Formats: sequence, structure tokens, C-alpha cells
Amino acid sequence: MNTPQPTLMLDRVLHVLRPLVRLLVRSGVTYPVLAAALKRVFLDAARAELAERGMAQTDSAVTLLCGVHRRDVRNLTRAAPEAEPPPGPLGMAAQVVARWINAEGYQDDAGRPLPLPRGGAAPSFDALVAGVSRDVRPRAVLEELLRLGIAEADDAGVTLSRAGFAPRQGLPEMAQLLAANLHDHAAAAVANLHGGSNFLEQALYVDQLSADSAHRLHQASTKAWRQAARSVLAQAQQHFDADATLPEGTPRQRVRFGVYFYSEPQ
Repeated sequence: MNTPQPTLMLDRVLHVLRPLVRLLVRSGVTYPVLAAALKRVFLDAARAELAERGMAQTDSAVTLLCGVHRRDVRNLTRAAPEAEPPPGPLGMAAQVVARWINAEGYQDDAGRPLPLPRGGAAPSFDALVAGVSRDVRPRAVLEELLRLGIAEADDAGVTLSRAGFAPRQGLPEMAQLLAANLHDHAAAAVANLHGGSNFLEQALYVDQLSADSAHRLHQASTKAWRQAARSVLAQAQQHFDADATLPEGTPRQRVRFGVYFYSEPQ
């Protein structure tokens, strides 16, 4: 007997949620708090679905589609919209790191980011930051990179960590990346499943490995990611620079390219 689609999808989504619920439990978020917050998520999803279908977004239609009680739909709809969270501090830092990895003169013969003197003509850290924006002081950008554990600095200059743009300090920033990466990964998978899209969303799976073999595969995967990221990032910078000349009002797209690796005892 075929499993009904609602049951099938609920079972699969609950599997996806397990590590996220574990994160919530560790962070002191209880089930009642999550359940109350999910009303807004279901409400927004139902309104988006109705809009896509060209249907009126009445309270009754929203309730019928997502199951949130009409009273809650009315209260949430009439309430003042939640303010968008302020942009995180990662944007400028990410752009500086991207230019460090790709801009001409900032890598050695093997393509690795060079250690940079603090000031002076290019290639220097101050010149690197100025190439991204002259509205932000290089000292402020450096402090942010140091705080996030992305770079190291001494009397000789500034060095990019081997991990590149992968913050290891700053819980809000790490949580921001977690949400952005998992959201877009899930969005790509859902679009492929129901939207007729063909986004890249693939993975390799191997079992019956020793812990040492899993560790070696992790190292190999990290190396492959660095190579792929450098190639895609170089093209992204070229397209970004070229698209900056397009007429104002031209429809824009955002893109995220990622990879992941995970292992655990069987």
C-alpha cells in the first residue's frame, strides 16, 4: 500500500528536524515555545501558497490550508509585522575574504592567499579593504576578522586562516550562517521535489568505513571544496562586476553554492 503523501512528507521532515530540535533543546527552547512560533511560519507559508495559486488570502482560506485557528490567524495578521533582523556583520568580512582569495596579486603561485602587510600599496590589507569599500575603516574589518577567527595578525601583517571564511567565534554569526545555509539547501531540495526545478543538490554516501577512513575522506572533501569554491568564486566575482553595469531596475537573483560532510558511528 502506498503511503499517503501527507504522512510521507511529515515523516521525512521530522527526520530533517531531529538535529535542529536537538539544537533547540541544548539552547533552552522548549516544545511549547517552538509550537507557538510555528504558527507564524505556517501562516506565512499558507499565504505564500495562496498568492502563488492566485487565490484570496482570507482568514478562512489560510486556516483551511494550514490549520492555524482563525483567531490566531486574525491576531497574527492584524499585529504589526515583525521587524526584519538587522543585517549581520558577515557581509563586509565575506567580501574582503572573497577578494583576498581571488583578486590578482593577493595569492602565491599555488593560488593560496598571501600574508599581507597591514598598510601600504597593494597587495596590503588596507588596499584589500579599500578595493571592497572606502566607507569602512580597514581596522574595523580586521577586528571583525580576528573576532570571528577568520584571520590572524602579528607584527609581520595579517594572515587568512586555512579554513577561509568559516567563523569559529561569535555565536550569532555562526547561527546566522547555519540558518542561511540550511534554509537554501532545503529550499533547493523542495524546489526540485515540487517545483520542477533542477538545482544542484547531490551527495555521496558510503558506509562500513573505519574512523580513520572517514577522517581521510573528510580531508579529501575539504580539499575538493576549496578547489571548487575558488573556481566558482572567481566566476562569481566576474559576473558580479559585469552585472554592476546593468540598468537600474534590472531583476536580480541571489545565489548560494555550498557543500557539506558528515560522519557518525553506524
